[in-house]
Amino acid sequence: MAAKSTSRGRPRRSVALMKKQTARSARRKPTRHEAEEAVRVLIRWAGDDPDREGLRATPARVVRAYEEWFSGYKDEPQDYLKRTFEETGGYDEVVVLRDIRFESHCEHHMAPIIGRIHIGYLPRNRVVGISKLARLVEVYARRLQIQEKLTAEIAACLDEVLKPHGVAVVTEGTHQCMTTRGIHKPGVTMVTSRMLGVFRDHAETRQEFLSAIGMRHGGSLVNGSS
Repeated sequence: MAAKSTSRGRPRRSVALMKKQTARSARRKPTRHEAEEAVRVLIRWAGDDPDREGLRATPARVVRAYEEWFSGYKDEPQDYLKRTFEETGGYDEVVVLRDIRFESHCEHHMAPIIGRIHIGYLPRNRVVGISKLARLVEVYARRLQIQEKLTAEIAACLDEVLKPHGVAVVTEGTHQCMTTRGIHKPGVTMVTSRMLGVFRDHAETRQEFLSAIGMRHGGSLVNGSS
């Protein structure tokens, strides 16, 4: 059967084919040259000349910065939790790592989110090296994020891989999309939390964690934001 034609005699591509081609194009990672050209376009859009001396190397610098800021897409967070230790001497209390600094970027404006994350878990049979908790934070933070999702992803990963009695994650972040643009409100900190297992079900365990990180009154910090 002959392909359908438009009024001008050209073959008409099916909608399904066009959707496949669009999806394939969307999945293709742009080249470094294309990324640098995009930065040049933004510089021109902002009103400056990307060919002037002070800006000639800026596109390349920006692309290198993006490689670092968004390096989390190259890693699998679960891989950092694969090596665990079972020789704990019978330890059966809460493990807390607090004040883990993070730097992320808001997926709405691509503006920085800077803050700290506190992690607690009650081991079942095994523990993980504390540096791996910090690396877990870094992998998720080095992606485009919203703070609520960042908090939930870290907790879910720990719960899935370690299978502890419970996991608690509290995130405190300053959002530059709010402090440097829009409403311009500096000094504001957003707090989000995710409590799983015993931290959600038992107020005493939850309070033990919140006290350890310096939050004495945490009644509202149960799988939500303050």
